[in-house]
This record gives sequence, structure tokens and C-alpha cells, in this order.
Amino acid sequence: MGAKRARQRSRSVREDWSAWLPNEMDSLFDATRGELESSNVILSISLDEALSFCEGDKFDCARESAPVFAELFDRLAGRLSLLIRTIRDHGSHFGTLPNVSPLSASNFRGATAQRISMLSGLLAKVVFSSRTRFFHKLSSLGDIIEELQKETCTIVSAVADGNHELTERAWRELEVLGYDLNTCMGETTVVLKSFFCALPAEELEPFRRKLLTLVPAPQAVETGLDRP
Repeated sequence: MGAKRARQRSRSVREDWSAWLPNEMDSLFDATRGELESSNVILSISLDEALSFCEGDKFDCARESAPVFAELFDRLAGRLSLLIRTIRDHGSHFGTLPNVSPLSASNFRGATAQRISMLSGLLAKVVFSSRTRFFHKLSSLGDIIEELQKETCTIVSAVADGNHELTERAWRELEVLGYDLNTCMGETTVVLKSFFCALPAEELEPFRRKLLTLVPAPQAVETGLDRP
């Protein structure tokens, strides 16, 4: 098992992304990825609608859209946090460690996300072992998501009593936060694929069970993920 993991960790993250997975792993990866992307699409639609309201001077409609956006934002953020926690807990318990690439501040637009990712990327390059680098990246992604949620909540609360100029500016800020959450989703999905590349077959079942809360029932049944 150790030799197997060593071989798989010798791949790059780029090679992991295009690597073949056994059918069960591939089904679980696709179902999990699909659920995250569905949540992100719904969030993007909500954002685009609110921005259209602002462009059409329908600021009352834009303000009314803010609580819905916040709920959808928290939904996606919560699922990402759960996935990150599941990967972290499994890797810590079983010692399964995938390839991992540092976070890059250039992939984010907001100041908070850029600051956390820049520090994480710098430390990953000069300090950490591969094990610590993996867990630190997960921790940094979790920190970014948590901060994005806090900023979103603050802005949405301000929108309720804001004037027209504040409402439009607030939605531009929410657009940046949505962009950065989408980046976190992409980073987490890449980590998940590399994690599956390093996951021994005998560890699939316990990992699968932890992920069932992310997979809708129809997909779980279709892919055989619901069996005991």
C-alpha cells in the first residue's frame, strides 16, 4: 500500500486531473462535483438577476434579492466546508495524502481571499512538508470560505437599509465574493480528484459514507452510492 501511494503521489496535480479512476470512484467524484456545480449555477443565476435589477434601476427588487443570494451562498459554502472537512478527516485518520499545489492569490479577486491565499502559498513553498502542505491548504480554503460568508452576511445586512448607490455598490462587492467562492469550489474539486487518485480501493467505502450528505438521493441511487 505504501509503495502504491508513493507511486500515485509522484504524479503532478495536472496529471491527477486527467487520470483514470475506477468506476465507483469516478461515479462518486462526478456526483459530488455535479452537486457543487449545481449549487454554484443557482447562485450565479441569483447574482446575475440582482445585477440586472441594478442596471435597470430596479433597486427595490435588487434589495429583495439579497437574502436569497445570502442563503444560496451559505448553501454552497456549507457544502464546500463539509467536503473539505471530510477530506481532511479521512486523510488524517488513514494517512492518505494526495498531490497538492499551493494556492495562488492571482486566482482570487477579494482582498481577504488574496491575503490568505498569498500567505498559504508562500508558506507552502518554503516551510511545509508534503503532509503539512496538504492539510494547510485545506485549512486555508476553509478560512477563506468562512471569511467570505462573514463578508456576505455583513453586506446583505447593509443592503436592507441602503440607498440606491449603496445597493448597486453592494452587489458589485457580492459579485467579487461569489467569484472567490467559485474559485474555492474549483480548488476543492481539484483536491478531491487528486485525493481519489491516492485513495486505496479499501478506503473508498468509509470515504463514500462520509460524502453521502453531499449527493442527492436520485444520484446516489443511480450510481449505487446508497448501498450499505
